[in-house]
Amino acid sequence: MDAVALAAQIDAAQTLVELQPAARNIDALIVAWRAAGVPIERIAGAVSDLNAQLFKRTWSLLAPPEWVANSCLVMMGSEGRAEQLLKTDQDNALLLRNDFEPAGVDAIDVIAQRFTTALIGFGYPRCPGNIMLSNPLWRQPVAGFKATLRGWMFDGDADGAMHLAIFLDAAPVAGDAALLQDALHFIDAYLVDNDAFFARFAAAADQFDAGRGWWARIAAFGTADNAPLDLKKLGTFPIVHGVRALALQHHVHERATGARLRVLAERGHLSAPLARDLTAALHVLMALKLDHQLRRRDASEVIDNLVRPAELAGAERDTLKEALAVVRHFRQHLRLHYRLDAL
Repeated sequence: MDAVALAAQIDAAQTLVELQPAARNIDALIVAWRAAGVPIERIAGAVSDLNAQLFKRTWSLLAPPEWVANSCLVMMGSEGRAEQLLKTDQDNALLLRNDFEPAGVDAIDVIAQRFTTALIGFGYPRCPGNIMLSNPLWRQPVAGFKATLRGWMFDGDADGAMHLAIFLDAAPVAGDAALLQDALHFIDAYLVDNDAFFARFAAAADQFDAGRGWWARIAAFGTADNAPLDLKKLGTFPIVHGVRALALQHHVHERATGARLRVLAERGHLSAPLARDLTAALHVLMALKLDHQLRRRDASEVIDNLVRPAELAGAERDTLKEALAVVRHFRQHLRLHYRLDAL
């Protein structure tokens, strides 16, 4: 089954049960595309489109049409950036129109819980941080979201900063996308020339410290290095969050990391060579992570982001080493740009 046929299968489903095969087929397509050598960014983009379609159809089967018209269902995090591949967890939210009053709080709570449960049944694990519309924090009128966003921006809480980061990647899936745009515009308007906030926000890109001697270890990667390495914490996250911070500071409204890098370079906020290197490094890390996760899945092991250099082929170790060197350079760039050593 190709992507067009799978999209038609999703649209034709009349029940949640009928959507289950489609959810399984998304993973089958990922495997087929990877085996065929399809570029990782194209796989991620196609998977994002299919996920969005599946979520939209699920919501339409659960929520009354009036609710759909007066709300905006969004997917966030890697799903919102179109960078998620295998199903790792779900990050979603629901913005309600301010003057819309659903028929009973209990009713919307029940349907939100059903939506979360349906996605779990489709293979999208529950978010460990409970960032799902079944959580009332992530299911509010736009005015309520604005109040929450203000707290995340200025209360100085680490969880709030990461919640804000996740929300910045939100992509509309169903309903009125203008509701999401209203909330994102609120953030944009509030943070004009707020250098202290941008520095605190960007500092999260440096939060995973690998300790002394880390970069020397990278230079010596070999067949004897069997210590696990977290591709997300030490690889993709510093790129994604650092670029997200620069995009927020410079009012770049694209969601995908590659698109943000392109616009930042076009506007002169980042050198073109560094933008190209970061894009390439991100794709290398995404591909290595997917290959690792597919091996774990095939072995009936828990999917994670931990790879051991000793288990990689020589060419994989070389590309990983090059990608992590780019990450190191970018983290240094962020420390200088935001004066993070002074925090």
